[in-house]
Amino acid sequence: MSTTRGVMYVHSAPGALCPHVEWAAGAVFGVPTSLDWIAQPVERNSYRTEYSWSGPSGTAAKLASALKGWQRLRFEVTEEATSSTEGERYSYTPDLGVFHAITGLHGDIMIPEDRLKHAIVTEALGGAPLLESLDKLLGRPWDDELEAFRHAGDQTPVRWLHQVV
Repeated sequence: MSTTRGVMYVHSAPGALCPHVEWAAGAVFGVPTSLDWIAQPVERNSYRTEYSWSGPSGTAAKLASALKGWQRLRFEVTEEATSSTEGERYSYTPDLGVFHAITGLHGDIMIPEDRLKHAIVTEALGGAPLLESLDKLLGRPWDDELEAFRHAGDQTPVRWLHQVV
């Protein structure tokens, strides 16, 4: 199994949920996890954290699965590409749910051909306009909702985890 690196960004979590996020991340990493939480100025009584990790490919998917579905939690998880796997990006908001994208070597979102064809056919059959479908395929609604939360953490320190078992 190949080893990769990634980052878990919790953009906002209510204080009561912070220990649960740590327990969920610890279950994925296989070791107790203590995160450095700081106040999230965009949302009252909310906190944010960033956690860099190194571990087996697929860790990002496990983290996203462990965190999704909690109300008032907003997060992103990224995983770098390896010589045998593509990179991944997961974004989550309570209103939009989970967004998943495959990313290339430089972090660009790679949209599979069949999803592009589906967007074209949908518009041709009177469904959603192509531009709207492309925005969703690129994760724009998630980016729009998370942008204020991202900027609120520009000065956040990052802790590196060098080995995940």
